[in-house]
Amino acid sequence: MYSLILDSSTSILYVCLVKNKTVLYEVYLKGNRDHAKNIVLKIEEALKDNNLTTADLDEVICGVGPGSYTGVRMAVTVSKMLSSLGGITLKRISTLLLMSSGTDNISIPTIDARRGNVFSAKYNNMSIVEEEALRNKEAFFDDNLPNPNENDFKVNPLRVISYAKLVEEPDGLVPNYLRITEAERCLHDKENDK
Repeated sequence: MYSLILDSSTSILYVCLVKNKTVLYEVYLKGNRDHAKNIVLKIEEALKDNNLTTADLDEVICGVGPGSYTGVRMAVTVSKMLSSLGGITLKRISTLLLMSSGTDNISIPTIDARRGNVFSAKYNNMSIVEEEALRNKEAFFDDNLPNPNENDFKVNPLRVISYAKLVEEPDGLVPNYLRITEAERCLHDKENDK
């Protein structure tokens, strides 16, 4: 069984190809708002390096956020296209859970949500305790616990595969933004001022 794992929600583009329990290809590509130009190239590279095509894929697992508004949509869109056009099973996983997959016991991953906010979660052995947008990262932060962040995290692809959830209707998959965008807030504020 071939599994392709994609996440573009953070400053790191993550692409991984797994056959059964063997990692065939894995890349963490530090980006500067350029995941869009690299995501398809890295998928092609993963497949080509292993003499495969998209027709060989059994499932695609997509990190659905939270994270960068534009970044989240890239992996979701590519995953939906692969699933819809190729008949590939689509699964989803929280980006925060994906970031925590390489740690054991309790972990607290964080992603910068701008303007003093963070997206964070508290996981205990990969089971969610809390996941939310926070005004202050100190609310969850603990020096004694692993704190994977958007610039430095290690993924355990086998855990990601085991915790991913099936998407019954691929066309209906939407990113998990955890909060409304700045543009939506401005529009809402403008409407309230009328």
